[in-house]
Amino acid sequence: MKTYSAKPSEIEKKWVLIDAEEMVVGRLASVIATRLRGKHKPSFTPHMDCGDNVIVINADKVKYTGKKMDNKIFYWHTNHPGGIKERSMRDLLEGRFPERVLEKAVERMMPGGPLTRAQLKNLRVYGGAEHPHEAQNPETLDVASFNPKNKRVK
Repeated sequence: MKTYSAKPSEIEKKWVLIDAEEMVVGRLASVIATRLRGKHKPSFTPHMDCGDNVIVINADKVKYTGKKMDNKIFYWHTNHPGGIKERSMRDLLEGRFPERVLEKAVERMMPGGPLTRAQLKNLRVYGGAEHPHEAQNPETLDVASFNPKNKRVK
């Protein structure tokens, strides 16, 4: 039996809508990365873009477990002497672009390379509940029902 390899004409891409309100970031990002790569499909081919288009709404309302909001620090350097900068997770989520937290979490869960960059273009993340993709008729994916730990409840 030969190994199946999907051709570009055989690939069917769907549109999926995910509501990220009260969801744990890491668990949500792993589900999104799986959907973007197409690993949930039986016709998965590693060298082809066979994943779905994913729309994420309410990305500014994601949650972290434990004390990560204050203890998780992101560093970067400005390439000037003494130019090390830092920002906590809380600062990022309360800042100007809170949707970048989820985008970077998904990006870091995918392998690097040109195919990954093409697949990440199929991800659309919005901070609020509105999105301009109603014409694509996205089907809703309830990630919270996969596992009780996916949704953070206090």
